[in-house]
Amino acid sequence: MTQNKPGLPGHTLSARAKTAQDLKSVTGRAFAILDTFDGGHRHQTLASISRRCGLPLSTVHRMVHELVDLGALIRTIDGSYEIGSKIWRLGILASLHSDLREIALPYMEDIYQLGNDAVQIGVLDGFRCLIVERIAGSRTLAVISKPGARLPLHASGVGKVLLANGSRELQEAVLGSLDRYTGNTITDAKVLEQQLKDIKRQGFAHSQEELAMGATSLAVPITGYGNKVTAALGIVTPVANRDLERMVSVLKVSAAALSRKLVLSGLGDLSQRV
Repeated sequence: MTQNKPGLPGHTLSARAKTAQDLKSVTGRAFAILDTFDGGHRHQTLASISRRCGLPLSTVHRMVHELVDLGALIRTIDGSYEIGSKIWRLGILASLHSDLREIALPYMEDIYQLGNDAVQIGVLDGFRCLIVERIAGSRTLAVISKPGARLPLHASGVGKVLLANGSRELQEAVLGSLDRYTGNTITDAKVLEQQLKDIKRQGFAHSQEELAMGATSLAVPITGYGNKVTAALGIVTPVANRDLERMVSVLKVSAAALSRKLVLSGLGDLSQRV
């Protein structure tokens, strides 16, 4: 069933795939609360957190205050809540982030120098694309895909690459719930399914104003052991950019070199490290 939900990409209960059993444990409830924060919901009230995680307001009130005491969340001057510094400190210790970032940055910087477009790398994270790293500058188009953001697979360039090369089970799950972010977002499952076949055949994805108006994204796959797609490398550029064909070639060459480097460095299967 198609859902039409305007605005920035956020989490939905179906996308998080939380089960009733998950939310019975203290750990499960705590992670459900933390999981409501993303690039479009950096500051939230208790009511917003409760609505997005599906837990009673009384439970959220109690657990949020415990998370504040532990430094996982902080309360801002206006009474809302945001992710605390402890979470950020723990996050940068993740081997996926640190190792992949260290190896990919030189390639990303080379791409950025060619056009000053935002360059990003993402990996599959459940039913979303987790942005591991992004490079942008003062002349770069403002984008919402900051490091740590989780983008919808069907509406972003990097997400479409991962979806096109993902399992049939993943594709069926995503095709069954296509949120709308702009008037150009593809919410027809048959249309998207055909596009995914084209992406896999052509080796790149092109998403034009499907996630944010005025922005076009291009992305290509990064492969690991056995040529299995483990990540996606892409750019976000203004719609008016007439140099897209050249950038597809640049991305493919960079992704091929980065793929070889990751395999040689022992990072040929990123899916085991998310």
